Amino acid sequence: MKKAAKGIIGLSAVLAVLGGGLAALKLTEPKENEENSSEVSEVSEAGEEVVLIRDNNITGTDPETGSDLEGVIKKVDVKNKTDELHVIQKTAETEDSGATYTLEGYDDVKLNTSVIGTLANNANGMLSASTIGENSGDLSKFGLDNPEITVDITYETGSEVTLMIGNETPKGGEKYVMTSNSDTVYTVKDSTLANYSKTLFDFVDSTIVENPDQSDYPIVESLKIEREDIDYDILLKYDEKSDDEGYNGGTSATHVMVEPTDAYISVERSTDITNGIFGLYSKGIYSIHSTEADVAEAGLKEPFCTVTMDCDKDENDCVLYLSEPFIDEENTKCCYAMLKGGNVIYTVSADSAKWLTVQPIDIASRIFIASYVWNITDLKVECDGEKSEFSVKRKDPDEEKDTLSAEDFVTTLNNAEFDTERYRQFYSFLISASAEDFALDVPIPDDEPLASLEYTDSYTGETTKIDFYDCSNLTAQAVINGKSKFIVAKSYVNTLIGNVKKLNTDEDFTTTWK
Repeated sequence: MKKAAKGIIGLSAVLAVLGGGLAALKLTEPKENEENSSEVSEVSEAGEEVVLIRDNNITGTDPETGSDLEGVIKKVDVKNKTDELHVIQKTAETEDSGATYTLEGYDDVKLNTSVIGTLANNANGMLSASTIGENSGDLSKFGLDNPEITVDITYETGSEVTLMIGNETPKGGEKYVMTSNSDTVYTVKDSTLANYSKTLFDFVDSTIVENPDQSDYPIVESLKIEREDIDYDILLKYDEKSDDEGYNGGTSATHVMVEPTDAYISVERSTDITNGIFGLYSKGIYSIHSTEADVAEAGLKEPFCTVTMDCDKDENDCVLYLSEPFIDEENTKCCYAMLKGGNVIYTVSADSAKWLTVQPIDIASRIFIASYVWNITDLKVECDGEKSEFSVKRKDPDEEKDTLSAEDFVTTLNNAEFDTERYRQFYSFLISASAEDFALDVPIPDDEPLASLEYTDSYTGETTKIDFYDCSNLTAQAVINGKSKFIVAKSYVNTLIGNVKKLNTDEDFTTTWK
């Protein structure tokens, strides 16, 4: 780069060129009392934009567009306050697309190549916003005597040029620049220069796991959460019955809970858990090419939480490690995250990493009787020492129908004919039950249950027995197939007992119990 011949500080005078010519910019000599001033005055922006960076080995114009031919950048070396970045071509230019770029030495890291590409594309054909002047003397006024940012550009033809980026102009929105091809100081818009001041971390893709294309979305066959603050695992599995268009019952969720207990789960409250790894993004980077020391310092050597996702396609399987939550400088609850086999440690918002705090009851459906009414073949209710036994059968089991109703069934109660519609109303009350909480560690009382249900589902072939035990003044304990499962409102059990007593009457069933 040529040395500046003399210092020029003063405000330029605009000379109008007669005949409609372009305005020229002329810098005045500094006044005697301003010779030692380090301040830079505003300058006029009159004049044409100047192409600051181009391939000097290429001349001529494109015959189709009439625009100047441009070279293709092969390499860009950026040195800024924090990092040295070496941008190289990832793919060469073709007739259909321009060259793409990546960072040398980081092929094993998921990078944001579109942002990296701006380090080459913003340089090629860079235009000035205004011209400050030639032989600008004391470059320290512009931050160009020892610039914090230098950008070395190498074209495919071997042409080379260096861009030096200095201070922001007094009016803001632009910075002073020079190139190695000239001793003229120019300004360039901040938007063109912004990415040259970024750190290495800024070029890492913030998406940790890509969101699959909806047309080829994988099935999450199982998702397991292991966490330091609970003494059991949470295991969700894909419910294959959800693939059967003829299946009625359960909930609309495609998964069920297997551990710490069998339970249906809520669609609205479980989707972020079962499928939330897809599209998971970070709010920052802790380390790249992470060492064992980095992993240990981030609390991931023995992670607070491990999430294992198995899919029907092996390429979508992954294991995610999460650290114990902490509060970051922005007062946001976060954690560190790393994929098994990965070498980048991310910072993730705790709101995105819901596996850190989820409890089984948070995602479980509160409905614990979910069989479809017309799938029930036998139903027994026992309370106050009396048994009520229903039998429900199709009138014509060979008849194919899209929908079923009470008219298609014959119902008996204790071997006597019973109105099927009234049976449907009674069963509708039964399935309105909803749990208050899990009762996984609650001992089963030795007392007789307040009430018991037992029903057989013809679709699944399973028989389920539910015993309700007195738990407190307001709650009852639901024991399902001999296992303590849920805490329910005692008012539901009391209403159930009352409705059983109404079976052989004309009284309407009570349907509200809270």
